Amino acid sequence: MRSNGTPSLRDQIEEAIVSGTYRPGDRLEEQSLAEQYGVSRTPVREALRQLQEAGLVDIKPRRGAAVTIVGPSELIHMFEVMGGLEAMAGRLASRRLDEASRKELLDSHEACRAAVNQGSDAYYYENERFHMVIYKASGNPFLEEQARALHRRLKPYRRIQLRSLNRIEQSFAEHDRIVTAIVNGNSNEAEQALWDHITIQADRFHDFLAGLSREG
Repeated sequence: MRSNGTPSLRDQIEEAIVSGTYRPGDRLEEQSLAEQYGVSRTPVREALRQLQEAGLVDIKPRRGAAVTIVGPSELIHMFEVMGGLEAMAGRLASRRLDEASRKELLDSHEACRAAVNQGSDAYYYENERFHMVIYKASGNPFLEEQARALHRRLKPYRRIQLRSLNRIEQSFAEHDRIVTAIVNGNSNEAEQALWDHITIQADRFHDFLAGLSREG
């Protein structure tokens, strides 16, 4: 997101993908996107490159860009791996938390609290910061790198999942459990709390996909 709160071009195209405006397999023409968003083709090209890195867009020579086709099973598998990485980060963070990381964790938690009533997009960005703080607090740069990479891949699905009824409030309640465990140095509880937090997302998104299939 831009510093003034306006979604970046990347985020706008990402939103169009996850909301179904652009469906799996749809071509993404640079000129059409430039006209639609009122920009030149250069920022469109950069946004598509970033979305390719996130796994949302396929770009092939002479064929251009298209929305990546990802099946429900692959998404569930990715969420399971994400749950494992986050659980490990939480366990390590609870053992290695220093004062600076503790303050950053509590600050990000309070920012999530403030965003609960501001809508799913506001909460989405604060939620992302919250998880990045935990990765960093693990004190394991390799784990942080891997968790960030998979988090980027799952960003749009985590965003759309927050739009489920009461999910933001439930997510924040789960954050409370996570923060308490990490701050108190309870590594087993921190690990379990983060696993439960992420795998709930996977289950709910699977239900969401099933609903879309029935509607289709």
